[in-house]
Order: sequence, then C-alpha cells, then structure tokens
Amino acid sequence: MSIKVLTPGLLTSIQDLGRYGYQKYGVIVSGGMDAYSLRLANLLVGNEEGEAVIEMTLMGPSLLLEEDLLLAITGGDLSPTINEEPVPQGRPVLVRKGSVLKFGALKSGCRSYLAVRGGYDIPEVMGSKSTYLRAGIGGYQGRALVQGDILPLGLACPSPFVESLEKTMGSSSFAFPSWYVGRSYVLQKSQEYRVRVIPNSQFPLFSPDSRKQFLQQPFQVTTQSDRMGYRLSGASLQLTEPLEMVSEAVALGTIQVPPDGNPIILLADRQTVGGYPKIAQVAGVDISTLAQIKPGGKIRFEEISLAEAEGLYAAREADIQRINITIQLQLAGTIT
Repeated sequence: MSIKVLTPGLLTSIQDLGRYGYQKYGVIVSGGMDAYSLRLANLLVGNEEGEAVIEMTLMGPSLLLEEDLLLAITGGDLSPTINEEPVPQGRPVLVRKGSVLKFGALKSGCRSYLAVRGGYDIPEVMGSKSTYLRAGIGGYQGRALVQGDILPLGLACPSPFVESLEKTMGSSSFAFPSWYVGRSYVLQKSQEYRVRVIPNSQFPLFSPDSRKQFLQQPFQVTTQSDRMGYRLSGASLQLTEPLEMVSEAVALGTIQVPPDGNPIILLADRQTVGGYPKIAQVAGVDISTLAQIKPGGKIRFEEISLAEAEGLYAAREADIQRINITIQLQLAGTIT
C-alpha cells in the first residue's frame, strides 16, 4: 500500500506531534505546526491522535492513491479535489485505488493536514516520524517530499464503517458520511487575528512605551517567517536599559525580542535555548491559530493570566476528547 507524489507542492513533509525527551542534547521537538488539526485528522480515520500525517503549506501536492484508502483532511482549505471533484474536509473519506488527490488554490488558513487510516509506514527517529528539515532527520528521508516519492502506508484494520461506506460509492471515486467535525478548527479570514499571551518574567524590563505598544498595536507576520519562528514587524520593542543575558530554555510560543526590536514567536522547529529577552508566552490554545496565519497576516496580542491560559487549554483538551468519543462511536458502527 502506498501513495505516489506526482507534484510536491511548496513545502510538504511528514509530521507527527514531535520528538520529545532530547532537547537536553540539542535535538529540537519539531512536529506539526497546527497540532490541533493534526490530531483531528487522525481521529477522523481511527488512528491514534499522534500518528504521522502529511503537512502541506500554502500550496499542496498532487498525490496518486495506489490503494483504496480512508483519509481525512483538516486545517487550512487548499481546495482539495479527487479526480477533479471537490472533496470535503473535516470528515473521513473513502477513496478508490488509482484516484488522484490534488490540492489547489489557498482559500483559508496556511497549512493543511492529510491523515490516512493505518498511518505512514516510515521508521521513527528518536521516537518520532516528524521531519526536522534543517538536520535532515525523520520523516521521509529527512526532507520535504519531492516528485516521484513513494510513501508506504501502514496496515489498516478491517472496519464495518469502511465497508458500509464502500457500499454507497456506486460509480463514484469516493464516498463520505453525512457527519463531520464542525469548522470551528478552520481559521476564518480576518483583518487581524487575536493571539492571547501571558507576560514573561522579563516583561517589566521593557520600556513602558514598548509594553503598551506590544499589547495595543498590531504586528504583521513577515515573509522571513518559517517553521522555526514567525518574525513580526510593527512597533519596535526596546528594553529600558541594556541587558546581558545567559542563554536559557525556550518553549513553543515563546516571544523573543532581538536587538532590532522586532519580536519573533518561536514555533515547532524552534531552537532549544535562546539568548534574547522574552516579552511574553503565547497561550498554548492559540498556537494552532498562529500556525494558520500566512505571511502578511496581522496579529494583535491580548494579555491573559496563566490561570486563564490553563483553563483554556483544559477546555480545548476536553473538547478534543468529546470529539474523539463521538468519532469512535461512528467508526465502530455502520452509520453514514
């Protein structure tokens, strides 16, 4: 069982939830930029939520499906089609062998995720299938996908749900159920995106004017942004007085401010330590929002407390578990 890459898209790679336990050795976490959409895609096809998926950025690939597959697409809307027919997102889709899954114009968001039932049969490196592009490890041969790549697939267990979908296909290339995951996970177009932050312990070291501008003025995601971090332009943030720092640990969503005053939000491929002052930390619940903002998008930061951030995170996790239970009940039966 396999998928053949006909055209690779702009940046298409294998990602899971990341490579944990090795930062003390200088090995980054990596993983999917939008972990929420990645997890939903896996749940929709009956995989463990941390299984590897294909992550696509801005412009997706064309893929030849060399076996009958149950797949799901989540995240940004890259106009997916199967044999030139639009295919819905946010639900499981059974596709016939020999079909071509193609992604076209970007309609919303920035990144899309493709999960297949059974996952991708590629080796783990340090406990993860995620691709770390700069080091050339993990994923498919440690790199982004290119034309001609053959992605082997894991074994998918028989499912009465899949069998019931198959009976509804007729002469069509694909079939899907009437139920779906709500589109609340899809980033809607906006002139400014709200991103909630918790001020860092070094927040008071910035000038009063900089602290005010950080929370009141919009920032724009620049074209120099990548999986390592989003570089922002806007108000120049300055310290009250020069600060000599020893490099210290950074985390997903840490907002550093280098000497030029333009903040950087650290993301999936972030380094393990950093030596720039840290003005704030993005709430974990809003990391997926960030991952779906493309270059040119504007961000407005909103201050919340650590307790509020923890509450939002707990609510999101509870929501995912409710979705998981509902999907499992659907996949366990034959209701379509």
